[in-house]
Amino acid sequence: MSEVLKDYQKRLAQAFDADTSEHARQVSVIIPAEKILDAARMIHGEFGFDFLACVTAVDYWPEENPRFHVAYVFRSLAKNLTLLVRAPVPGTEPSLPSLESVYKNANWQEREVYDMFGIKFEGHPDLRRILMPADWQGHPQRKDYPLGYEEPQYTFNFDEIQARKPAPKE
Repeated sequence: MSEVLKDYQKRLAQAFDADTSEHARQVSVIIPAEKILDAARMIHGEFGFDFLACVTAVDYWPEENPRFHVAYVFRSLAKNLTLLVRAPVPGTEPSLPSLESVYKNANWQEREVYDMFGIKFEGHPDLRRILMPADWQGHPQRKDYPLGYEEPQYTFNFDEIQARKPAPKE
């Protein structure tokens, strides 16, 4: 990993009381949701990350606090660096500040996260569904979203669902 990127991660951790997490040799900075807008201003203004490549979310259901992590991928095209930032969001009334004022392309990406996960972005100029019909009920990327009237099978409910499934006939 670049020493410059390590320095940026360290500065973000100090400035925003953030943690770091490493998975598959990728380091993410985990910033509290209420501080994500200020962090984005620092990432853009001081560090020179001029492109928000991705905004998405991860659902950790049945965990509730935090239930979601909103994941951001920032790119510095001039320095050829990628910075990964995540913001934990609770399951009840999930929301965090919009980055649209700093990165204009966050507009549609935040709308997609809202549409698929139900996470609200405070201060977003046009937060409405972008993929699903306006009258659609629910958010399809949530792990508790019903899949065709069949309960999703996870490690914690595997035995219960397996017992209800019909066995193949011999």
